Amino acid sequence: MTMLVILGMLWLMGWAVLGRIKRCRFPQPTDLKPPQKISVIIPARNEERNLPRLLLSLQRQLVPPDEIIVVDDASTDNTATIATKHGAAVLSAPALPDGWRGKTWACYNGAAQAKGDWLLFLDADTWLEAEGLSAMRVEFIAVGGGALSVAPMHRVHVFHEQFSIFFNLIMLAGTGAFTILGDRLQPRGLLGQCLLIETPAYQKVGGHAAVKHRILENFWLAEKLSEANIPLHCRGGKNTLTFRMYPNGWRELIDGWIKGFAAGAGQTPLPILLLVIGWLSGLIMAAGQLIAHADLPVSLIAYSLCVLQVGWLMRRVGTFHWATAALFPVPLIFYFIVFTQSIWRIIRKQPVAWKGRSIHGG
Repeated sequence: MTMLVILGMLWLMGWAVLGRIKRCRFPQPTDLKPPQKISVIIPARNEERNLPRLLLSLQRQLVPPDEIIVVDDASTDNTATIATKHGAAVLSAPALPDGWRGKTWACYNGAAQAKGDWLLFLDADTWLEAEGLSAMRVEFIAVGGGALSVAPMHRVHVFHEQFSIFFNLIMLAGTGAFTILGDRLQPRGLLGQCLLIETPAYQKVGGHAAVKHRILENFWLAEKLSEANIPLHCRGGKNTLTFRMYPNGWRELIDGWIKGFAAGAGQTPLPILLLVIGWLSGLIMAAGQLIAHADLPVSLIAYSLCVLQVGWLMRRVGTFHWATAALFPVPLIFYFIVFTQSIWRIIRKQPVAWKGRSIHGG
């Protein structure tokens, strides 16, 4: 019984950090387009496969954006041609200067050319659901502006993509935005795939130039915005924004998560980090108790509660299969292995090859 109490307390830590994955408000017919103009900025490096889906989704919005800028980051494929074909303005990013990351440099150059009152930065592997842009507009107005980051729903199609589940959950938890306290707790991070921000707020903190050398620019930009007393908000992307991450196999999946995940842990607020560690420890303990057949009725209860919890959470961040929740120790062990590799690369200052560039942690 003592073990069940301990596991129960650790299980509750999961709800503490991810208990309120709040979505954007759904727009109503009476919601009018605000007078502010929106410029969409898409940093793109070798994104010929992803861009058509995103650009078509933007064009099909009930109220489309006022401007779409695709910043071609030295692509070696048909990124620029496809962007032009789909009606976007294409900006070729100048040669990457020393001290900059490719994404931050692309975002910076796109923002410099944008004419909108609001800037919407979107990764090329995302796409908007029907009325997704209107939902963001409505939510942005409702929260009073500042900066709004939306965590895309993860569309999962093939087996290896199921192994991203704990990366998705912990990425959300690390922002501190989805705790049971909801909006009463100011987020400490922003999601990197989507950021809607008022142009004056962006300029006030120096934009991406202020975080030019960071991999997880979203976390560091959030810090700059907080210091400037600019309100931060995060929302779940269900029915608003979707993405598909690392569909091209295990190597892409592993390298993609390795390149910055350990650095993200270093930016997570200590109370949130401790709660996440406690929760993951509880999941491992529940699985270990069941495997060891220790106090079988208690072990079955504890494991079943963990399956229900992981299942409930995963349906709010993606289209993961129910079997992923039932066999949660497998993707959790995978998460620990990849996370350890990420830490090891940071310690040894080893780069990760990503889209033809060497990426160092930081």
